Amino acid sequence: MIERSKSRKIAAVLALTGILSPIAGWHKFYLGQPLWGVVYLLLSWTPIPRAASAIEGVWYLLQNEAEFDENFNQSSPQILIAPNNVKAISEAMRQLDSLREDGLISEYEFEQKRRQMLDKIA
Repeated sequence: MIERSKSRKIAAVLALTGILSPIAGWHKFYLGQPLWGVVYLLLSWTPIPRAASAIEGVWYLLQNEAEFDENFNQSSPQILIAPNNVKAISEAMRQLDSLREDGLISEYEFEQKRRQMLDKIA
């Protein structure tokens, strides 16, 4: 499943609407923190979640995109590899295989290097 990045503005709007609405904590569910969302819902009869939502809404707005991404978008982005890099890696793997066939490197060394190269692609 592909997970989309969380938007700082949407999180701030959800947090700030928690001040006025009878139920606060929707921003916690949006940000992938369902346990905190449940805590906010359970305490919704007190002013605590509203105050916390106000503070968090302002905090989200004061953060820049990089800080917000670091805090709430923790999934590592996929790095796209240019086709010429894949070609270079495949050529290096062919050379590595020829070294293995000639007996210059062991099967274990070959497998280690092969996995390192494949990790660069994936």
